[in-house]
Amino acid sequence: QLVESGGGLVQAGGSLRLSCTASGGTLSSYSMAWFRQGPGKEREFVARINRISGNGGNTYYPGSVKGRFTISRDNAANTVFLQMNSLKSEDTAVYSCAADRGLYFTTVAADYDYWGQGTQVTVSS
Repeated sequence: QLVESGGGLVQAGGSLRLSCTASGGTLSSYSMAWFRQGPGKEREFVARINRISGNGGNTYYPGSVKGRFTISRDNAANTVFLQMNSLKSEDTAVYSCAADRGLYFTTVAADYDYWGQGTQVTVSS
């Protein structure tokens, strides 16, 4: 089970840090990602961090968040983080973390095996 926290209301230009903690499993075995879904929009890939063993723990971001968002993981704490800086109103969405046990890089939501319930991020302009 994945549980997100850290969402809330923030002004444009501000920062938030989201957390995703696993219970009943070990996150170190998975590549992890964050997705978001804004009002009236399709689900969008936000960030991915590969499992460290075999994949080097590399990170990936789409252009819309690159340079502003940072994904990281603390395997000892069984937690993945998403640091979001310089937030914009268009970042408003429900943010969900997801776990991928596969071996190949993917940004397709359907390829991810486990999901959290999501946490709301609202950026006021």
